[in-house]
Amino acid sequence: MTQGTQHSADDPRNADILVSINGAMKPRGEAMVSVFDSGFVLGDGVWEGFRVVGGHPVFLDAHLDRLYEGAKAILLDIGLDRAALTRALYAALDANGMHGDGVHVRLMVTRGVKSTPYQDPRVTVGPATVVIIPEYKAASAAGSTRGLSLYTVSVRRGPPDVQDPKLNSHSKLNCITACIQAYGAGADEALMLDPHGFVATCNSTHFFIVRKGEVWTSTGQYCLGGITRANVIRLCRDNGIPVFEKSFSLTDVYGADEAFVTGTFAGVVPVRTVDHRVIGWEERGEDARGPMVRRLQSLYQALVAADVAARGARP
Repeated sequence: MTQGTQHSADDPRNADILVSINGAMKPRGEAMVSVFDSGFVLGDGVWEGFRVVGGHPVFLDAHLDRLYEGAKAILLDIGLDRAALTRALYAALDANGMHGDGVHVRLMVTRGVKSTPYQDPRVTVGPATVVIIPEYKAASAAGSTRGLSLYTVSVRRGPPDVQDPKLNSHSKLNCITACIQAYGAGADEALMLDPHGFVATCNSTHFFIVRKGEVWTSTGQYCLGGITRANVIRLCRDNGIPVFEKSFSLTDVYGADEAFVTGTFAGVVPVRTVDHRVIGWEERGEDARGPMVRRLQSLYQALVAADVAARGARP
């Protein structure tokens, strides 16, 4: 078991990282927020994860779009405009001397400190809490070829009138319980269905299948608006690969020629098995990638490189 797409080897340098808390750089062991903070008390906040390549957070604009849209949806005032938040991200990287590759950043924004542990936003007594955690963290090279095992769990992705899956909120219990079921079944990650029984997404990544040269993914109605997901769909359209956002069932998955997941940290990662069924019509050995996954991995790597090059010198 690979422990999912977020697994990476421990890096001893992470013991000495500096964490940005409202602009103040704190050693890892001293980086703390109040027990009255909205994020701790209620999971009230939004967040983003960034992969850093060449010293730049990749696809920064799209990530900031999602962050500010989520904050607006829950009436959370981040307190910083995009330019100031971008400077804060680079300041955290600079403070840690992180000017190359192999870095992942978690940016978390909560509603701030509350006067008492209560859900009403009006008892918040201070500005938003902005935490930036940069770590030396690189996706496993073997994981990008060996492939993941997925298990379909009973936990469903809910409709937006319960908790909108478009919100990248701190409240991730739905995905956590799905993850628990999956690793309890010996799998790397959970495959989650929508309220109608169609395939929706995974607990921390987005899911795709390949059938007869076509790439299929869910309608997107019951999953987060994934940055990598959107980029892969765009790459397919730009390169003449038929791609469809549609409802499909587990029967379609079990009979697929290939399957893969996408995510900010690991990019495009093949899926070897779903519910103990090998994807494709033959075992592929140590390398689970089919021709479509190989092609999309190459196209995605080129897109990342182009995004970094377009940013030019660090601010």
